[in-house]
Amino acid sequence: MTHVLDHPVAALPQAPPKTTRKRLGVGKPIPYGRALGPLLLIGIWSVASATGALDPRILDSPWTVLQTGWDLTQSGKLPDSVPTSLRRAALGFLFGGIAGTVLAIVAGLSRVGEALIDGTVQVKRAIPSLGLIPLLILWLGIGEEFKIVVIALGVAVIMYLQTYTALTGIDSRYVELAEVVGLSRAQFIRKVVFPGALPGWFLGLRLGVTGSWLFLIVLEQINATSGIGYLMFQAQNYGQTDVIVVGLVVYGLFGFLSDAVLRLVERRALSWRRTLSG
Repeated sequence: MTHVLDHPVAALPQAPPKTTRKRLGVGKPIPYGRALGPLLLIGIWSVASATGALDPRILDSPWTVLQTGWDLTQSGKLPDSVPTSLRRAALGFLFGGIAGTVLAIVAGLSRVGEALIDGTVQVKRAIPSLGLIPLLILWLGIGEEFKIVVIALGVAVIMYLQTYTALTGIDSRYVELAEVVGLSRAQFIRKVVFPGALPGWFLGLRLGVTGSWLFLIVLEQINATSGIGYLMFQAQNYGQTDVIVVGLVVYGLFGFLSDAVLRLVERRALSWRRTLSG
């Protein structure tokens, strides 16, 4: 007893040392982190141009491209071309997004719809939209309708695939749970299927808006008389690489900004989700 009283600490069990365990997630998002990559590329481009490592005959310097962009803006060529390109991309994205979403809902929520629609869309997916250009020119001519239809067809397939996959990928355990709690089919679709498919639908929107710009770049260099791509095509004939780069930068900025807007809307609409992206 005396020995225990003389050494009270030794008589008590020792708590195990605390260890800090590193979290397995990717960490907090970096503010404006997605701009770091493009800024790094611009920095490398600037250094290569300033040191002479990049031949200006291959690619003009960033400051030359900025000056060319300013000159095109002052002359009115760029302000006249941008609205035309924006209208084509926006209308094609709108019509294609609506068509793809509607087809996906019909096919994803009905076996009859799936039998009638899914096979047809899969066949269309195997045929590139740009491969339909000769046929669509014969049908629609080379006007605005032709360009918008090509963009809409490409976007519709993208939207359909993502939305259909999201609708049919709902975990079957949710179906069993809905049956247990007594949800009707309409309630199940409204409260379980549509919320569960929203992430896939937003992914389709982001891929679709990027696809609309990709299709537009090609279309505006085929029998076009206006738009950013037409400026680039004209610059190609005169070897004006600075004008071509200006057009690419404008396309890239519009694609980046439209994707950023959709990311913001997605984050707000899906704020109830907890994901690694934060």
